[in-house]
Amino acid sequence: MLALKVHHIGYLVKKIDKAVRSFEHLGYRIVQETVYDDIRKVDICFLEKDGYCIELVSPVSEDSVVYGLLKRYKNSPYHICYETGDFEKDYQNLLSNGFIAIDEPTPAPALQDREVVFLTNPSMGMVELLISSRS
Repeated sequence: MLALKVHHIGYLVKKIDKAVRSFEHLGYRIVQETVYDDIRKVDICFLEKDGYCIELVSPVSEDSVVYGLLKRYKNSPYHICYETGDFEKDYQNLLSNGFIAIDEPTPAPALQDREVVFLTNPSMGMVELLISSRS
């Protein structure tokens, strides 16, 4: 069993400002204002409530990595992000246990340029693996 910590739930949304207002109505508070991720061509905003963190992700153009997902699934959760203290070991473990990388490990501007990689598994969907912050 891997020792991964849930970092956040990724929520795909069409209009990030409207989604923020709706989540604030539920008691969430913004913990990081909207950041543009030029690698993935998305706007990202983090909110928190009761120790749970969600990431709102909204495509800014049709060539965004999530544009097609938004057309298919509409506004909905679409990935869980797991934080790891041993990125390479856990990444290789996931690959050897049925997960398929859908991109290469790359910096994430909304996460202080820490490396992330997205993987999918036919039994459970998409996950994001995030390297732990350095002390």
